[in-house]
Amino acid sequence: MPSTSEVGHAKNVANFADLIAYCTAYGATYNPSKIALQLTALNTLLTSAQTELSSVTTAKNAFDTVTGNRQLAFEPLKSLATKVFNYLSVTDATDQTIADAKTINNKLQGRRSGTVSETPPTEGGTAPNTVSVSRQSYDMLTENFSALIDLVSSVPSYTPNETELTVTSLTTFHSNLQTANTNVINAEVVYSKARISRNTILYAENTGLVDISLEVKKYVKAVFGATSPQYKQISGIKFTNRKE
Repeated sequence: MPSTSEVGHAKNVANFADLIAYCTAYGATYNPSKIALQLTALNTLLTSAQTELSSVTTAKNAFDTVTGNRQLAFEPLKSLATKVFNYLSVTDATDQTIADAKTINNKLQGRRSGTVSETPPTEGGTAPNTVSVSRQSYDMLTENFSALIDLVSSVPSYTPNETELTVTSLTTFHSNLQTANTNVINAEVVYSKARISRNTILYAENTGLVDISLEVKKYVKAVFGATSPQYKQISGIKFTNRKE
């Protein structure tokens, strides 16, 4: 389901198309001297706005897809890390090495070793995030798993027969995590740029769709009069200056 803000952007564009239709129906009487208010310019702006909406939708769909893929890629991480730690604990690794592995695994599992606090979200969330020493962001999960691989690689007796626990398999799994995370970062950049471009077309001061729409309404009001049926046709067409 589209977000409320995305629906709002689409509604602005749809209302702009309605406004143009009314202005076109006025025929030769609609003849502003300002180029930006002329029908050719309005239709060009409409096409640009529709293109930008489509670009945002495409970028958001791509972002949502790779975000889901990342979630799936990271899903086995905690279970796999625990298996690695359990195997390491029955090798001849030193007590300190096992203790270090336990610390890393605790981070990967999100186990808290201290108090937590609540802060506002920093990445577009809508509710406070719980911040703990576990640092459960995807980049830290990837980094901590890399540290676990480095640790078990240093233990000569860590030679599991189970394929998924071998250093080679763990390294491949880690690489997949990095790729999944990078894909999300790249898609987020594209999505953000698309939103910025859309906002410029719709909401730029003086030249954006919303400001141009308000000027068109003022022009119709000036030409036909505030109580004219023509102005009444368009006066109720709403435009919202939103940039979310």
